[in-house]
Amino acid sequence: MNAPHPPLSVSDGAPSAAGDGGSATGVLLGIARHGRPRGPIELLDRASVSVEAGIAGDYRGAVKPGGRGRRQLTLMEADDWLAAVKQVGVTIEWQERRVNLLVGALNLPQRAGARLRIGEAVQVEITGECDPCRRMDEIAPGLRAALTPDWRGGVLSRVLAGGEIRVGDRIIVEELS
Repeated sequence: MNAPHPPLSVSDGAPSAAGDGGSATGVLLGIARHGRPRGPIELLDRASVSVEAGIAGDYRGAVKPGGRGRRQLTLMEADDWLAAVKQVGVTIEWQERRVNLLVGALNLPQRAGARLRIGEAVQVEITGECDPCRRMDEIAPGLRAALTPDWRGGVLSRVLAGGEIRVGDRIIVEELS
């Protein structure tokens, strides 16, 4: 399950993906999970996603009793990550942001209620902005501020329909509310 593909870094330039940045269709460039808070990040080529647990093995995905699961999956645009680390003047791999999914060639909707389809079956609903935490400044001074404008830190989402996802899957904006 570990991903053999090369990491994304500022020196790579813009990620290559089908489509253009303004389209409503993009591509899944990376999948990551961590089994515990502050735990190591594991890169995956594919993952199972469920309504009950988000990405299998990721500690944030499980819906807590009485909870709404508003943070089951986190997604971030590759171009936003590259811009943030370039602004800070460092080269840091995307998974250090600790989001689950890296998205290319798609401007993620910046409003709660928008729905995305990932691969054949997985459907998620955006629940809000993924605000960068102070840990980002532990990684690189100024990174938190660089990730703050214009939803650059990514989006939070809840899983509406589960299934399997793979690096390279299409991501489609299905519904904007």
